[in-house]
Amino acid sequence: MSGLKSTLVTAVLAATVGAAAAWGAMTVQARQDRPADLHHLVHERLDLSPEQDRHLDEIEAAFAARRAPLEAEVRAANAELSAAIAESRGDTPEVRAAVDHFHAAMGGLQMATILHVFEMRAVLTPRQAEEFDRAVVETLRADAD
Repeated sequence: MSGLKSTLVTAVLAATVGAAAAWGAMTVQARQDRPADLHHLVHERLDLSPEQDRHLDEIEAAFAARRAPLEAEVRAANAELSAAIAESRGDTPEVRAAVDHFHAAMGGLQMATILHVFEMRAVLTPRQAEEFDRAVVETLRADAD
């Protein structure tokens, strides 16, 4: 009976962590679509000056270069987590370390994205910034629902 109980606990833990990892991966994918939404808002609705447009293009290109390795780190952490779950018999130090790595990678990507949003905002006029802020807040609220 103890072996069956251990197998069931492992299966439930693996399913729970797997579901959390899948949710995290879907969240990353959803967030990757956000910059395109902000890009559209900024370039199509904010009536940018040519200088603002050029400066924002530079900011977006620099962020794309920073974002790629951060997203790769999230994918690597997710792979590490799935391997730790596959090799473990439950809540092990390896699983916990992999979960911590995944959280750190996701946090790094999120912080870089937030800093990017503030960097973009700094280029805008006060009127443009108000509209931009509303769009950012609406996006974040939609994620919370």
